[in-house]
Amino acid sequence: MNRIGFDNQKYVTMQSEKIRERISRFGGKLYLEFGGKLFDDYHASRVLPGFEPDSKVKMLLEMKDVAEIVIAISADDIERSKRRGDLGLTYDDDTLRLIDAFRGIGLFVGSVVITHYRGQQVADQFAKRLASLGVKAYRHYIIPEYPSNVPLIVSEDGFGKNDYIETERELIVVTAPGPGSGKMATCLSQLYHENLRGVKAGYAKFETFPIWNLPLKHPVNLAYEAATADLDDVNMIDPFHLEAYGVTTVNYNRDVEIFPVLEAIFRQIYGESPYKSPTDMGVNMAGNCISDDEVCRKASQAEIIRRYFTAECMVRRGLSADNSEVRKIELIMNSLGITPNDRPVVPAALKRAEETDGPAVAIELEDGTVITGKNTSLLGASSACLLNALKYLAGIEKARLLIPPDIIEPIQHLKVEHLGNRNPRLHTDELLIALSICAVSDPLAGEAIDQLYRLKGCDAHSSVILSHVDEDLFKKLGVNISCQPRYQVKKLFHK
Repeated sequence: MNRIGFDNQKYVTMQSEKIRERISRFGGKLYLEFGGKLFDDYHASRVLPGFEPDSKVKMLLEMKDVAEIVIAISADDIERSKRRGDLGLTYDDDTLRLIDAFRGIGLFVGSVVITHYRGQQVADQFAKRLASLGVKAYRHYIIPEYPSNVPLIVSEDGFGKNDYIETERELIVVTAPGPGSGKMATCLSQLYHENLRGVKAGYAKFETFPIWNLPLKHPVNLAYEAATADLDDVNMIDPFHLEAYGVTTVNYNRDVEIFPVLEAIFRQIYGESPYKSPTDMGVNMAGNCISDDEVCRKASQAEIIRRYFTAECMVRRGLSADNSEVRKIELIMNSLGITPNDRPVVPAALKRAEETDGPAVAIELEDGTVITGKNTSLLGASSACLLNALKYLAGIEKARLLIPPDIIEPIQHLKVEHLGNRNPRLHTDELLIALSICAVSDPLAGEAIDQLYRLKGCDAHSSVILSHVDEDLFKKLGVNISCQPRYQVKKLFHK
């Protein structure tokens, strides 16, 4: 468990050097489209054990003197109140969170660009909100027939109608709260405007996945397909790179499909295209920093299975219209010859649930030991599993009582009698609070609390869909949790 398969420091160093090379190539200014998440790339850390979720930020910090952040947000996403699936924040609120986070570590945020703008009132309100907070806001408009009508796009009636984003530094990092925010179009629009002003500037793309120099069907790349099953992304051989260089590389369908248009846009702006393939545009060094391929393969297979359960639960919760995502991930699993039971925690949780005729949770610890928990009169299955795991890690006998009933019962009374909860059992957050209280008088309770850090990166599975409280707590601890697509009780409404 928790074996390292990725050299994070090598990655940060190589990535910084590659980006500096690309800045020099274009004469001193580069618009870098940043794909994926900057601060919290947990997908990458799960499939590349050793990759730190904030690796991209660390890389930028090595270049903070020349880097400037521009955040792109789609007016359509503001209008729809689109939310990040992992954090639950709307994209506009997450934009403010990102600005605070960047500034908090010393990175310069130059501005926000509202893309896909067509006069939406909510977008104007957000622009006013940004202005009141001292953040520059620009608008980029919908261009008819984008991206196919190149003559229109690269004209006064296309990119020419967009606001020119005033920037100060050499490296302009264009990022966003989520996919489909218009990052690439923002970069290309800026190239058009910089060219009009006689400023030499270039474009490059920093997207961790798919990893271009891994095989097409490598589990790391297939895990990316599973993660983006809702976006219809498909990994494919880059035909342009193969034709130009005779070298097989991997890209994904959207970049391959759009490349002829990008080439035409580059020629319209520069007179020639600086790139011969989508792979050429990228600056991703992740594939060169895998230190143990087998570790990354196994981690990626586990991630694909987790994505399968996530997709099934989305259908069960009514958050997905059909089973198409589930079917796509099933095809990926079949191609690798893996099943849900290849994660040891899955059969362990289901077996425990069958034995107790109730919910059960299983967690696999760093030494490979699988710990389970079931519902009791005092604790839910998640809480019982968490407590059992902490006892094991601290070397405390399972029968040893760490939280006396006279501590738990007042909490249950408060929940049921005063806060209107029907379930008296302690959730995981309530368990940890109770355990912390007991640590004041019982050193063993404190020793159990001190083991929490050892749960980071551990695998877990629940026989039922967890409450948001328990699911969020596991995520905060860094536990890779998944659930069977069934509820504990038969109701139409589940809070």
